[in-house]
Amino acid sequence: MTVRDRVAELRRWEDSGALWSVVSRRAGRLTVALMTCDGGEEVDRFESTDPAVLAFIGDRSSSMEA
Repeated sequence: MTVRDRVAELRRWEDSGALWSVVSRRAGRLTVALMTCDGGEEVDRFESTDPAVLAFIGDRSSSMEA
């Protein structure tokens, strides 16, 4: 089984101009939607409990926030 580096994926997603958004936030778990560059279409979604992902996203609700 290959372990995915979701933080690297989110960074690549942002670097390519695409958007991500937190769909759900529960104690220690995030659901994140990956969207097209214009934010109009969701193309993928994942859940994560990875502390690195939680730290990378922090309190942000989307990649549009600094």
